[in-house]
Amino acid sequence: MLEEKFIFTSQAKKRIFITIGVGLVLFLIGAFLISQPDTHHGHDAHATADMAHHDAAVTHGEHGADADHGHGHGHHGPELWVKRIIKNLWLNNVFFAGIALIGVFFIAFNYIAQAGWSALIKRVPESFGYYLPIAFVLTVIIYFTSKHTLFHWTDESLYDPTSPNYDALVASKSWYLAEWFFILRMFAYFILWIGIWYMLRKCSVSEDLNADLKWHDKSIFWSAIFLLVWGVTSSTSAWDWVMSIDVHFFSTMFGWYVFASWFVSGLAAITLITLYLKDAGYLKWVNSNHLHDLGKFVFAFSVFWTYVWFAQFMLIYYSNIPEEVVYFVERLKSDVYSPIFFINIIINFLFPFLALMTREAKRQGIILKVVCIAVLIGHWLDFYLMMTPGIMGQSGGLDYKFFFVELGLAMVFLGVFISAILFGLSKANLVAKNHPMLEESLHHHVY
Repeated sequence: MLEEKFIFTSQAKKRIFITIGVGLVLFLIGAFLISQPDTHHGHDAHATADMAHHDAAVTHGEHGADADHGHGHGHHGPELWVKRIIKNLWLNNVFFAGIALIGVFFIAFNYIAQAGWSALIKRVPESFGYYLPIAFVLTVIIYFTSKHTLFHWTDESLYDPTSPNYDALVASKSWYLAEWFFILRMFAYFILWIGIWYMLRKCSVSEDLNADLKWHDKSIFWSAIFLLVWGVTSSTSAWDWVMSIDVHFFSTMFGWYVFASWFVSGLAAITLITLYLKDAGYLKWVNSNHLHDLGKFVFAFSVFWTYVWFAQFMLIYYSNIPEEVVYFVERLKSDVYSPIFFINIIINFLFPFLALMTREAKRQGIILKVVCIAVLIGHWLDFYLMMTPGIMGQSGGLDYKFFFVELGLAMVFLGVFISAILFGLSKANLVAKNHPMLEESLHHHVY
């Protein structure tokens, strides 16, 4: 009865190849456009950047040299168009790696909570882990080929007191930012994440072949291990890969902020893949009650993201500590980034909050699709806003070329990400038929 095998059809593969192909064409057109000299625009961007950094330095009492150290890497070294490409590679890699991790996190916390409702759909988030090895390889390649463009703190002269580039604030973080330690953490993250996901997947598939409770118990064990690892690495990876781009910036809430953005994006992706499978004739036993719970998750954690966003912003605004405030000064006192700043709130909070407020909205596939697509776009923009100013300075706004460079590269990553998920779904039965709580999920009802 519960035998249901997903077939990764040639038609589905063709659509993904078309998506990747269109994305590559758009990206190549965009790369050509941004590589063309634009003297007037470049002059204006640099002037705007210098003015914003000067205002930040004056407002917060920073020395001019220190202010330059914190942000100057956006305007020296490789050409701006090269930086823009590298920045987008890193942005998309971190964004989609985070969504893949949320799939594993979703499985883990449902096992620990002994939640039965999700047993029918557990193979969807479980398949997200197939993207993690790809993310691992990309992270290593992008870091080792572009670290000086992405991370200002990799400049060794910043730590030398005899150098004119010496930066006391960056030097004070040298124990954590030591490159060998950074690389060690990067490899440790992925080895732990992939290793634990592999064990969870192995237990899950083994349970299909042998209805023995030992596999369920082992899944709970590995879920507990993952949650312990994730509790630390979700924050430290956010510090390493996102916050250290703005090396002078410091926020104790930033790890939670990145996690909240990843989490609601992952929930939206799980919901969309589930709806895709339903529309394709799979997951026949998934009903509006399961969709209701997924909708509640997206609704609730959109609110949670907003809470963390507001808490971080308000505490930093109130305390007015220079190494904290500079992050928001660069984004709010700028004609380039301030529109994105407010769009971020509208698309990531107001829209999902209002659209999913009612019970019926959470049970309607079309509404969930629209909201979840908006949430994914919105939180991609959230990561765009987190990373771009620190790498590009004031030269990274939403111009018409955005729809070629940024959109094109995002489509390529999206195509690869979906390919990994669908490949994973095709490798096992779509329903975990021997899950001990499957019966509860089959009769799940939300009152």
